[in-house]
Amino acid sequence: MKIAVAIPCYKVTQHVMGVIAAIGPDVCRIYAVDDACPDASGKFIEEHNTDPRVSVLYNPENRGVGGAIVTAYKAAIAEDMDIVVKIDGDGQMNPALLPQFVRPLLRKRADYTKGSRFYRPESVQGMPPMRLFGNAVLSFLTKVSCGYWNIMDPTNGYTAVRTKVLKELPLDKLESRYFFETDMLFRLYTIRAVVKDVPMDSVYADEESNLKIGKVLPEFLRKHLSRLGRRYAYNYLIRDFNVGTIYSLVGAALVLGGTLFGLLHWIMSNQKNLPASSGTVMLAALPIIIGIQCLIAFMHFDVDNVPNEPLSLDLDED
Repeated sequence: MKIAVAIPCYKVTQHVMGVIAAIGPDVCRIYAVDDACPDASGKFIEEHNTDPRVSVLYNPENRGVGGAIVTAYKAAIAEDMDIVVKIDGDGQMNPALLPQFVRPLLRKRADYTKGSRFYRPESVQGMPPMRLFGNAVLSFLTKVSCGYWNIMDPTNGYTAVRTKVLKELPLDKLESRYFFETDMLFRLYTIRAVVKDVPMDSVYADEESNLKIGKVLPEFLRKHLSRLGRRYAYNYLIRDFNVGTIYSLVGAALVLGGTLFGLLHWIMSNQKNLPASSGTVMLAALPIIIGIQCLIAFMHFDVDNVPNEPLSLDLDED
């Protein structure tokens, strides 16, 4: 199996050469992508690099981390690589962990692996409290919108993927910036790819993160709602119509109907200055209670519907 490493390079000249030097001999190709870096990361690497595995790629304009990785993905597909591991060039991701990310792919137990810093309490001790809270919130939103209820730490960019799986994805439609990792999970779910977390520790060097939770959270919420709607429509209305569809539609109708019925009679009671009868209250409350139970049943069905059969098993046969 030919393994490649993709390194997005944007203002990482202080760390990137150390990252390249730490990549083991199992890797046969290293793609360093200069994403229109103002520090000329690409030229810096070309001037200081002695590793023949390194290939420097250039984006004509800044496309964000997603755009840089897609450039590397396309190069890996063109050169017939089997697996691509994405490692940041800022020194936060230990290249020595690479075999742990690749192993589930080689054994065909997963199509995509990603790092998670939430497996052990010791792993998050160095994480700033605001990042810890932000990642917990984003993890839950990702579970809801993307359907992978079995994963955590969705913004973690340490990933590995089979190129045969990449060929099934619309790479040019992937989000190019901070939402890239989440959008990747959404696209993987649409093709029913198996995703597994790989435990890793958080490492913070002297770099400053450009991700400001308070600034990106409203945008993330909007994009999560968009993915949730599209995932529901595709998986429960277009691709299949199953018991989960019935639970969700009936539950939503009952909750909405009961709420509107109760609200209407509450307004009428206030206008007439008369208390609503116990029968009216029950007619409003009962559909809401049953509807909530149906929605809970739908959520259980969705959790159990996480992909568990790797695409690699079928793609390798093809």
